[in-house]
Amino acid sequence: MRYRTLGATGIEVSVHCLGTMMFGAVGNPDHEDSARIIHAALDQGINFVDTADMYSSGESEEIVGKALKGRRDDVVLATKVHFPMGEGPNRGGNSRRWITHEVEQSLRRLGTDWIDLYQVHRPDHRTDVEETLSVLTDLVRAGKIRAFGCSTFPAEDIVEAYHVAERRGLGKFRTEQPPYSLLARGIERSLLPTTQRLTMGVLTWSPLASGFLSGKIRKNQPVDLSVGRAALTPFRFDPTIPSNAAKFDALEQLIEVAEGLGRTLPELALAFAVTHPAVTSVITGPRTMEHLDSTLKAADLTLDDKTLDRIDEIVPPGTDLYPADGAWRPVSLTDPTRRRRPVAERSAG
Repeated sequence: MRYRTLGATGIEVSVHCLGTMMFGAVGNPDHEDSARIIHAALDQGINFVDTADMYSSGESEEIVGKALKGRRDDVVLATKVHFPMGEGPNRGGNSRRWITHEVEQSLRRLGTDWIDLYQVHRPDHRTDVEETLSVLTDLVRAGKIRAFGCSTFPAEDIVEAYHVAERRGLGKFRTEQPPYSLLARGIERSLLPTTQRLTMGVLTWSPLASGFLSGKIRKNQPVDLSVGRAALTPFRFDPTIPSNAAKFDALEQLIEVAEGLGRTLPELALAFAVTHPAVTSVITGPRTMEHLDSTLKAADLTLDDKTLDRIDEIVPPGTDLYPADGAWRPVSLTDPTRRRRPVAERSAG
């Protein structure tokens, strides 16, 4: 297992990070089996574990907490805050009120006195970024977290947060956690160059493009759209939809690249994600021991320039053929009123 420094934090983390989204009700509900997977990952050299308060409504954090008893000092533990936890207003977001409350809940569920990396799971444009940075800085000073970062933030929001922190004497986002895969290379345009300039660590998620790069999906084979991720987003996996043609064509060519190396497509995908010089660690989220084993097989794979050039030919740098499920979209795109003048103004003059 290789290790890299997490941005400017001085913390050494494994290039493969164990993601725990699939531990709990939404994936593997067996707590003991999930703990065995965590222990196996640690035994193989992974020292970086990422979770979030909202994964299975806190159950994932509870599983991680139980599994790390007796091994906490050997693990760099990361979790996240933002998404709603329960019914009612003010039970989510990036406000001081919510973060102050929820960090205590995460500490309790994780069974620990501190969190190594506390991440803001998504942007919240209802909350001034200064308020968010202020409370996170206070948590560092209180010893409850060691460093903080963001997840799925656009480059412009990261730059704004950096300048606010500089002006106000606050702590800075030390890491960013964006989606990145062979088919989703959009972050290469501005996000990764931005994180490099700001000396931020980068933890990438969805390296297998929500299962599209699992090796089980093929262009000329029927796809069961009733199970797994395909059931949630069938339009992304349906080979009969014309807009998916480029994605399936790229998939077949990437499989050829992997086979030429004597490797599987998932191994190629994981090796690709850690090759970019801005990327510190790639998050994988196994649900079973078999999934973990297939992940670890990629740990020793290094891609040469010839292979990377071929990948660039198939999916040009900065291109998104399969934008990640769950990636954040700005309100300027999701809220039509942000793009339309009031009717009265449109009809005047």
